[in-house]
Amino acid sequence: MRQAIRGPIWGVSLLALALAASSCSETTSTRTAGTPGATPRADAAVAVTPLNGAVNVPTDATILVSARGGTLKDVTVTGRKGPLRGALSADGTRWHSWGTIPPGASYRVTVTAVNPDGKLTQTTSSFSTVKPQEAFSIESVQPNKNDTGLTVGVGMPIMLTFDKPITDRVSVERNLVVTASKPVSGAWHWFDDKTVHFRPKTFWPAHTKVRLEARLAGVRGGKGLYGKRNLTLDFKIGRSQITRGSTDTHYLTVRRDGRKVRVMPMSAGQGGVWKYYTTNGIHLAMSRENVTVMTSPGIGPGESGYYQMTVYDTVRISNSGEYVHAAPWSVGSQGNSNVSHGCVNVSPADAKWFLDNTLIGDPIIITGSPRPLEPTNGWGQWQENWKEWLKWSSTKHFVTEEL
Repeated sequence: MRQAIRGPIWGVSLLALALAASSCSETTSTRTAGTPGATPRADAAVAVTPLNGAVNVPTDATILVSARGGTLKDVTVTGRKGPLRGALSADGTRWHSWGTIPPGASYRVTVTAVNPDGKLTQTTSSFSTVKPQEAFSIESVQPNKNDTGLTVGVGMPIMLTFDKPITDRVSVERNLVVTASKPVSGAWHWFDDKTVHFRPKTFWPAHTKVRLEARLAGVRGGKGLYGKRNLTLDFKIGRSQITRGSTDTHYLTVRRDGRKVRVMPMSAGQGGVWKYYTTNGIHLAMSRENVTVMTSPGIGPGESGYYQMTVYDTVRISNSGEYVHAAPWSVGSQGNSNVSHGCVNVSPADAKWFLDNTLIGDPIIITGSPRPLEPTNGWGQWQENWKEWLKWSSTKHFVTEEL
């Protein structure tokens, strides 16, 4: 029998359930001496949900225990996969479990209650959870220590990729908990059935500590599909550094915590062909590379326009091959004209400074080009306004709790 309780945990209905369900458990009593001459009081009545012998209990069901005519002295829910944690109400009459329950597990519930005369009543029952057909887990997560370090820029999203398609997005999303030392409004956004990203409504406040708790063990991801394990990720937002550049004025201006720290002449995409325009919009620094080998997009060896060249001190800003990088060959054009194939060219000295002073996730905002950056071209999450971002959120926005 499948039994699940959702919504408010306690109420009049639960007391009614106590009367009906208590007969389904095995109960033993232990008497203690009462007041001489006093009329003995009735045993404390105990109700447990799920009912004794229940099978295929959903992993998101809450284990509920209540006592009528007494209080709960002890509640334990044990199984081969470990005990379930829970919380007792202030008046000692109600207990509920925390979090999800592993799939394919059997549990025994042991409850000891006591009535006002001190008479103990012990109740035991058992249940088993639904058996999984498949398990899913997080295949990749950003930011991570290897790719970004754990101090990132104010534009950095949290990006998760799963190893199986998720159809129950609501169940998964509500178990992806983000907390921050400086609370922000934010939301998750599904790009496809395996990819979900989180970003705040506006850039992160500088010097914010952030924690992601992916509480996915036992969470339903679809029919017969359940989460394999939990994941916790801690990272820190660094100083606020935002770079703005214009393909019309041909300059990049870097501001750190609102203060201008460097102005760099630049040369952007020459245009003529669509792919040779630098994309317009809010980019993020995706990687920092000392050496990058660049090849002509869509043109192979021997074809007209083919090139392969080694460039130095590069900061990637899209998946379509755009970088801010050293270009000694175009120094004469930097600050006055656009001659590149789409990258942002700067001098070797400026490129080295930019590489050394950029964090992964720093915003790099380019204006003046007719070619927009697509939200899926690299880390283009900020290309969608807040209303657009929320369209693909299952639970909509929330304010992070304080870390």
